[in-house]
Parts: sequence; structure tokens; C-alpha cells
Amino acid sequence: MDRNLALEIVRVTEAAALACASWVGRGSAHEADNAAVAAMRRTLDSIYFKGTVVIGEGERDEAPMLFIGEKVGCGDNPEVDIAVDPLECTNSVAFGRSNALAVIAIAPKGQLLHAPDTYMEKIAAGPQAAGAIDLKKSPEENIGRVAECLGLKISNMTVVILERERHAELISRVRKTGARIHLIPDGDVSSAIAAALPESGVDLLLGTGGAPEGVLAAAALRCIGGAMQGRLAPRNQGEIERAKGMGIEDIDKIYDVGELASGKEIMFAATGVTDGDLLKGVIFRHGGAVTHSLVLRQKSGTKRLIRAEHYFESKPVYY
Repeated sequence: MDRNLALEIVRVTEAAALACASWVGRGSAHEADNAAVAAMRRTLDSIYFKGTVVIGEGERDEAPMLFIGEKVGCGDNPEVDIAVDPLECTNSVAFGRSNALAVIAIAPKGQLLHAPDTYMEKIAAGPQAAGAIDLKKSPEENIGRVAECLGLKISNMTVVILERERHAELISRVRKTGARIHLIPDGDVSSAIAAALPESGVDLLLGTGGAPEGVLAAAALRCIGGAMQGRLAPRNQGEIERAKGMGIEDIDKIYDVGELASGKEIMFAATGVTDGDLLKGVIFRHGGAVTHSLVLRQKSGTKRLIRAEHYFESKPVYY
């Protein structure tokens, strides 16, 4: 894939972030998400590629845009699969909380796992701990192994976990190891990526979150050499049947990062909507706004942090 596509897809996440940022703190998650979806869909159709949405807003009858199987783009090639979350952490936008992002990953056809909309048990860490994490092992063992790889005392290590009732036992067990915990209200895509960045202050992600978000995080981690494993955690028989309908035969399979997102030409982009562990959010100012984005390209290993100034008079597409 042309390397310039990496810079094209960041326009997609910028557009989504700008479109929904005006809804921060207004208590309207649905409206914020709709704004992000519409802006992302519109901008995708300005990019010269032939894309198929494999992770998006749901099935065709559930979503008017960016539904699974939808074709996007204005070209005949390259053919790419697309995973999107136009607004990760809708509630963070609605209630003015941290870690909201607009996210996209693209890869050659067939290289992103078609994950059903269910939960996934996840563990993620940076390149130094790539051989240490293992979902078959206990949280205590994983913490000890990662700490050893990083040359840290366990008491100096930080584990990020979604603050959910289902994680009460996990949080208790991690606390007993002596490790530090960073609890987040939402946003395990940004936190999984942060676990692979030495400057983030986060060393390990543990817990259960969305399976589609797991594929997006895995795409980013493939670009920067991070490690991740995931195992589906369906909540009912209906979710099991849906997973099987999407081609997943072994519900208990543990997926490595390279199975969640395979190949060697993955590209990933994220733009902050609200301030978070990974990126600053949108800042509005007279006549425009400032965005902060992360762009990753697996083939070259390039990591770009982009601060962009937007002027609405010349970019009406955002409104």
C-alpha cells in the first residue's frame, strides 16, 4: 500500500474528532456518535482506495453508515479492509471525561480479524515484554514476568484496568501484588497502545473490554512492536452464535496480536476528542480548532504525532 495512505487516513479521524468534539459534556452520547460517524463516512469516500468495513457500527440493519460489509473509498485499488471506531468512548464525550478517540486501522484484504460485537479478555504490553504475557497464566504471574522484562520492581509497575464491576476481583488481586493501578472509566484502545509506549507511564493492560476495540488496539500494536493476546468472552448464546456466523469456530481460542491483525502493511490513525492517556483532545479557538493525532505505519515502523491547525472557513466538511 502507498505510504501516503497513512497520512490520508488521519484526515478521517481528524474529521470525526472535530465533528463530535462540540458535544463534549452535553450529555448526548447518541448525537456525538452520529456526528463522528457521518464525518468519518464522508471523509472515507474522498480517499482513493477500495475499502470494505470489517469492524464498524454493526450489521447493515443496525447502522445506516459504516456498517460491516459497507464499501467506502473512491478508487479501484488498493483493496483494503477497514476497522473503525468513529467515537471510542461515547460516554466520555457525553459526560466530559477522558480518553475519547476517533480511530481507524486499514490493512490489505483479509488481514484483520472479523471480531463480533462481544467482550474480549485482553492483555497487552510493550515490545520488551512480548514473550512474557500469557492469558493462560494468572494476573500475578503476568505482572511478575512483565516486571522482570522491564527491569522494574513490581511496586514501581503500573497496570491499567477498566473500572468495571466485573473487574472487582482482578483489581483486588493486582493490588495484592503491590503493583500500581491506573483505573480508567473508558478507553481500552488508547490504554492498550499506551502500554506499549515507554513514555506513557503504563506498563500492562489487563481485563475485559470490547472485541472490536481489541482488533483496533492489535493493529496499532503491530505497528509499534507491542504484544497482545485476546480471548472472546461472549455474554450469552446469541453472541456465541454471532461469532460462529462470522467464521469463528473456537470461541475459547487465545488470539495472539498477529492473529488479531496480520500481515505487514497495517496502518493506524487516532485523533483525540478529549484529553487522555494517549493524546490531547480537540481545542477550539476562534475560526477553527487544533487536533492531536497518532499515525502508525507498520512497514516502516514510523510513529507520527501530528498537531494540526484547522480553519473552518476553508474546511466546511467538518460541519
